[in-house]
Amino acid sequence: MTVESTAARKTTRRSSGAKRAAGAGAAASAKKSQASEPELVQLLTPEGERVQHPEYDIDLSADELRGLYRDMVLTRRFDAEATSLQRQGELGLWASLLGQEAAQIGSARALRDDDYVFPTYREHGVAWCRGVDPANLLGMFRGVNHGGWDPSTNNFHLYTIVIGSQTLHATGYAMGVAKDGADSAVIAYFGDGASSQGDVAESFTFSAVYNAPVVFFCQNNQWAISEPTEKQMRVPLYQRAQGFGFPGVRVDGNDVLACLAVTRSALERARRGEGPTLVEAFTYRMGAHTTSDDPTKYRADEEREAWEAKDPILRLKAYLEREGHADAAFFESLEAESETLGKRVREAVRSMPDPDHMAIFENVYADGHALVDEERAQFAAYQASFAEEGN
Repeated sequence: MTVESTAARKTTRRSSGAKRAAGAGAAASAKKSQASEPELVQLLTPEGERVQHPEYDIDLSADELRGLYRDMVLTRRFDAEATSLQRQGELGLWASLLGQEAAQIGSARALRDDDYVFPTYREHGVAWCRGVDPANLLGMFRGVNHGGWDPSTNNFHLYTIVIGSQTLHATGYAMGVAKDGADSAVIAYFGDGASSQGDVAESFTFSAVYNAPVVFFCQNNQWAISEPTEKQMRVPLYQRAQGFGFPGVRVDGNDVLACLAVTRSALERARRGEGPTLVEAFTYRMGAHTTSDDPTKYRADEEREAWEAKDPILRLKAYLEREGHADAAFFESLEAESETLGKRVREAVRSMPDPDHMAIFENVYADGHALVDEERAQFAAYQASFAEEGN
């Protein structure tokens, strides 16, 4: 045997060994990847089949199931009407919740009346469950008011346009609730994009350190406007909670039953004094970020089509029909109710009066303030000058 052939054999052995090592490494990596795949709490499959979960489960009556379905259908109808109104020039902007109905309705129906909600600007389904008139949501988007409802009436805060800041408000409020000795809880809604904001990180820190009774409910619709989640984070979003010292859980955001069960559990944990929980509702924004956005520029049609097959309303309808919990009369009646709601909202928006110019000075301080009084008088004189010029 020549020296060359011996060297060649050694090279071959080293090469084979390297390949085996590489193969073993790849297999281990794949195994590790599979093992680290996020667990998704699901109670209702996309086909509408009921499944069990060892930790999260609920037993709902037929009436309660029909109620959840009604909430989602009417919320979607209202949302569609608002989108149409914006396209017709009746609203300046609209942020659709299309596809996120289960996450919002499921989580909101887990709340008690004395719990407090801090929304973003897309929680129309949560507002519906808190008893806020849908027409009141549209005043801000029409530009005739700064919110349209009294937050203390429904324990539902005004919409927050600044991304992520409401999590700080929720944390502070929850810390106050704990100091008051109340057993109510607080919930803060935000999106996957907002989770990259410093305000959210600060909220996590304070809520963990002070054991605040707050649930952080993140609707991960996978797109922060035009940025997908893979460009926002390197780990599943719910796992971020571990670094702050409290639990996180990922739930099927298109499964209204799972969203209800997981949120109810997190709220009960908060009420027991066990601190915050991060709930990641894994869902999909089937519409545009807002009506000023064109998602076709950054998303593939195939992606949306795949998620349409997981539609939260269709899966609950399939379950209701399979189990005999709803008949044709129920669905027909609900369709008529949804059309009535759309008409009422449309008429309400078109008849909204122009805002009172002096309203901006109201509710600035709890009590009177000399500077505000001075500014109010100056502005009133300024407005009056136009009438004098007209004469």
